[in-house]
Amino acid sequence: MLHTGAHGRRRRWWPTKLRQFARHVTARVSPAERASLDGWLTPTEARLFDSMHIADRRHGLDVVASLRAMQATDRDIVVAGLLHDAGKGATGVWPRVAWSLGEAWGPWVVRVAARLPAMRGPLARLRDHAELSAEMAAAAGCSSRTVGLIRHQDAPIDPEFGELLRLADARSRRAPC
Repeated sequence: MLHTGAHGRRRRWWPTKLRQFARHVTARVSPAERASLDGWLTPTEARLFDSMHIADRRHGLDVVASLRAMQATDRDIVVAGLLHDAGKGATGVWPRVAWSLGEAWGPWVVRVAARLPAMRGPLARLRDHAELSAEMAAAAGCSSRTVGLIRHQDAPIDPEFGELLRLADARSRRAPC
């Protein structure tokens, strides 16, 4: 966490978070990108993807591109990369800003933000999104391996694909706009 780190890490943190903010508010998925999923997602998985916030759909596609660039083509990891943030729901940008500030400055930021009734639910979804996303993926009929990759995205336990998913997620968050 950055709240225990050096000043230099905070300086590098801000540009990354500003890029993420810009990507969040300008996120788009082209009709061609969406249509390309129909060839490999089940209809239920596609409905789950379509139910995600546009920024999370864009991010999922970027994670898949990063996985493929790392030569990962197994369906379980690719579907996990696409759907790993489904549980975030329509949290909006301001709870995500508060969450990111909490990552940098400490959990007190999130505790203060959660005092606002409109922030409480979205912040809880952000906190629990890995488990929520895993439950949604399971309900959509994803494989148990895909569900496990999603559930343990922050602390991977899958020896083959867990760390690969975490790295692809991190790589796509740091990518320039």
